[in-house]
Amino acid sequence: MDITVAIDCMGGDHGPRVTVPAALEFQRSHAGVAIILVGPRDALEAALGAHGASAGPNLRLQHASQQVSMDEPAAQALRFKKDSSMRVAVNLVKSGAAHACVSAGNTGALMAISRFVLKTLPGIDRPAIATVLPNMRAGWTYVLDLGANVDCTAEQLMQFGVMGAMLVAAVEHKERPSVGLLNIGVEDIKGNETVKVAADLLRDSGLNFHGNVEGDDIYKGTTDVVVCDGFVGNSVLKASEGVANMIVGFLRQEFTRNPWRKFAALMARPVLKALRARMDPGRYNGASLLGLRGIVIKSHGSADAFAFGKALERAVEEVRNDVIERITRRMAQLHPAARAAAK
Repeated sequence: MDITVAIDCMGGDHGPRVTVPAALEFQRSHAGVAIILVGPRDALEAALGAHGASAGPNLRLQHASQQVSMDEPAAQALRFKKDSSMRVAVNLVKSGAAHACVSAGNTGALMAISRFVLKTLPGIDRPAIATVLPNMRAGWTYVLDLGANVDCTAEQLMQFGVMGAMLVAAVEHKERPSVGLLNIGVEDIKGNETVKVAADLLRDSGLNFHGNVEGDDIYKGTTDVVVCDGFVGNSVLKASEGVANMIVGFLRQEFTRNPWRKFAALMARPVLKALRARMDPGRYNGASLLGLRGIVIKSHGSADAFAFGKALERAVEEVRNDVIERITRRMAQLHPAARAAAK
């Protein structure tokens, strides 16, 4: 089927300088995907003109007179920016004019606007942010929540498990992906009361629940999905990014310490280049706002055109593989014991 993606072109650190060329490049390599560029019409036309392109049947422009700044409070963006490029892009998903929305803008505002406009799926209390992190099995570990919900109930953690499992089943084509619950130890007695109850709910949910996992299991690839609350998830994500940057910095320092090491760096360049590529966060850019009645993808605010293209790929994959329908169906089929316990 033909897929239409709405892009909030004004979001992120770079705006149309990144989003517009990323959209053009994406269309060149993905036939059958229509794109709606959302933002001030004159700014979008100028960005297209700079790349020798113009609007057409599969590349439409949707004017929006406002934009949400990266540090703007979510409540303010929701209340006073009803014609922002972010709000208009989400509205296009609500109306059915687009199948998905991609934005590199303010995360809090995007979540608030998406939840207000699209609402949550049946049985889902709160949406969650999910993304992938590379693991040692040459694959990905899906982690949620990454900051949308800093204080979660056990029932909501169980719902995150369902949403994450259905996402993996859809885009990775795994029928029974494994789910782990992030804890301070793998033993059942570890963790606070919320985590212990969440583990019981996940065991009764009918999912392929592995049990408790620790932080290093994310990168070992112990399970396909790791569930945690947003406070923990965001801390894990930021700490991981910091460690990756530190390792790159250490390598650069050591390889430039003296002429001999510079020569060694020259010889090791292919290995270093491959390592950097594997650790490049741009390769797995694009976090899913799961649990909504529409597909919304959050790109990193500092993403370049290559990384933003990965977020567009994520949006198209979720549309093609019916992620929303899978979550809806799985929540409706939730094991009776888990449903009763959650109530």
